[in-house]
Amino acid sequence: MTVNGILQAILYLAILVLLVKPLGAYMARVYSGERVFLERLFGPVERRIYRMAGVDPAREMDWKTYAIAMLLFNMLGLLALYALQRIQHLLPLNPQGLGPVAPDLAFNTAASFVTNTNWQAYSGETTMSYLTQMLGLTVQNFLSAATGMAIAVALIRGIARQSAKTIGNFWVDMTRGVLYILLPIAFVLALGLVSQGAVQTLSPYRTVELLEPTRDTAGRTVTHQVIAVGPVASQVAIKHLGTNGGGFFNANAAHPFENPTPLTDLLLILAESAIAAAFTYTFGKMVGDTRQGWALLAVMVILLAVCIFIAYGAEAAGNPRLAALEVDQTASDLNPGGNMEGKEVRFGIARTAIFATVTTGTSTGAVNALHDSLTPLGGLVTLLMMQLGEIAPGGVGSGLYGILAFVIVAVFVAGMMVGRTPEYLGKKIEGYEMKMAALAVLIMPLVALGFTALAVSTEAGKAAVFNPGPHGFSEILYAYTSQANNNGSAFAGLAANNPFYNITGGLAMLMGRFFIAVPILALAGSLARKKRIPPSAGTLPTHTPLFVAWLLALIVIVAALNFIPALALGPIVEHFQMIS
Repeated sequence: MTVNGILQAILYLAILVLLVKPLGAYMARVYSGERVFLERLFGPVERRIYRMAGVDPAREMDWKTYAIAMLLFNMLGLLALYALQRIQHLLPLNPQGLGPVAPDLAFNTAASFVTNTNWQAYSGETTMSYLTQMLGLTVQNFLSAATGMAIAVALIRGIARQSAKTIGNFWVDMTRGVLYILLPIAFVLALGLVSQGAVQTLSPYRTVELLEPTRDTAGRTVTHQVIAVGPVASQVAIKHLGTNGGGFFNANAAHPFENPTPLTDLLLILAESAIAAAFTYTFGKMVGDTRQGWALLAVMVILLAVCIFIAYGAEAAGNPRLAALEVDQTASDLNPGGNMEGKEVRFGIARTAIFATVTTGTSTGAVNALHDSLTPLGGLVTLLMMQLGEIAPGGVGSGLYGILAFVIVAVFVAGMMVGRTPEYLGKKIEGYEMKMAALAVLIMPLVALGFTALAVSTEAGKAAVFNPGPHGFSEILYAYTSQANNNGSAFAGLAANNPFYNITGGLAMLMGRFFIAVPILALAGSLARKKRIPPSAGTLPTHTPLFVAWLLALIVIVAALNFIPALALGPIVEHFQMIS
């Protein structure tokens, strides 16, 4: 590791922490219905939306109504996106004349973008028309992000309220999240990306003459190249801000038209982690104790920082098998050093390690390098960041409600250990709350490991693996871990665009999103109905360094119990093969 690389990691973490309070306070005002400085601009739009949709913003919902509204809205979005892909060849804004998307791939992609996963078993520039990219994928990037944020806010209200039957209005939370948070920030970010060289156009792809003729695989002379362009910056901005991750181009954020410079690289990872981290302060403000939010943020940042430096160290150390061939992997003024396979020279080892860790610690899944080319330990970090539950800092909204599920479990276990009734912020944590939290924690590993087992035990699953042995297993495990966590990144090396992986992957994404969201809303409804009890001498403080350490230990233990056996068959054994 170099001093420059270490400083880049510290700079990112410092800016992220500095953004938490102002952004978190602003979001608390938005979701509390208070006036914000954008009210004059978006207020009339908000009221018009309510009138057109027949929504009474003053009418709140109980948790069941909230959950039904959320599920219906997202299922309608899934059907609309599926239909758009199937008929895109009949619609305008398709200058390349791209055909309809295959049924299994259209289902997988619709499930992917509706669940905030953005898993892409296709190449964007050769599969999706401009209309599908904008009206279908980009719109779902906003809506899926706002859905996760709404669920988190509903849980916050459930904790903050007492003897209440309602947890808010899903339509209001969705609308305000898009209008006052996602849309304005994405607009500014898109302008910043364009200023650095990201593409934003509706013009057809450009055909340019090569400086030197070359030959294709058939031996024919090639003198021209087609360069894909399109409405890129607008999609890239929200795909990072909303922790979506699906790229306009197949190369994703490694493509210079999406992520041109180291500055845009920094902006993108800040965008994908800022809202998730700031939600901790929003939580503290809305429950009336900001210390609780800072404690949650401390857990997130500690996990994130540790994993960033492990990944950076692993990639900077390089590959000992290349060293044996006398390949120079030492960092110098002329050599970036380390394992540069699959990485962009303009980003280097440090920026790649930071990006890879952040994109898997959030539910973004965008990549600025090929994760399949990471060292075994570097790849292990990306897997682990997802297998921890994506709570460091997690997706927009989902990161907060994910870590709060762990908090409920931690409080319950601690209470049982000392023989007292567990409580959190004045609410008793009883059997029902523990069951809902346990479901939220355990659904993801059940889905990820269950589909991995299915894939490695069937011919359809094994036929898509290009790399036999431990790395091939890691690719399958990574795919389903990514989908069950609604992350969307991939190890590659897996022929995932086939009916088996498209259908099982789509189901994994839907289960990983909604099988967790419903128990979280049930938990919110149960906590809202409870009376608040005053703290006593035996109350477990949940804002102290001791509780932060206990919560960290619990998160790591749960992940280890669930995934260490599988990891031992993949990246761990691959690491020992590399160094042996």
